[in-house]
Amino acid sequence: MARYTPGNMQDKSLSDELEKIAQAMDTANSMLNLDMLYAAPKKFRVGSMVLADGAVWNPGAGEGVYVYRTGGWKLLG
Repeated sequence: MARYTPGNMQDKSLSDELEKIAQAMDTANSMLNLDMLYAAPKKFRVGSMVLADGAVWNPGAGEGVYVYRTGGWKLLG
């Protein structure tokens, strides 16, 4: 999903802004950016992907990208 940036509502109608949101949701990104986490996320589910700092929060194998599956965090690299 592409990033949505709100516009100036004085210059646009609500329907124009909703169209902009819909377009952002339908546009694929060419990359995924993950914020470094220093604690386990409070909410996650199977398939959640995170970037762990590896020191303050170490899900098992140090710093890296992890995915939650089969009951635990698995290092992707």
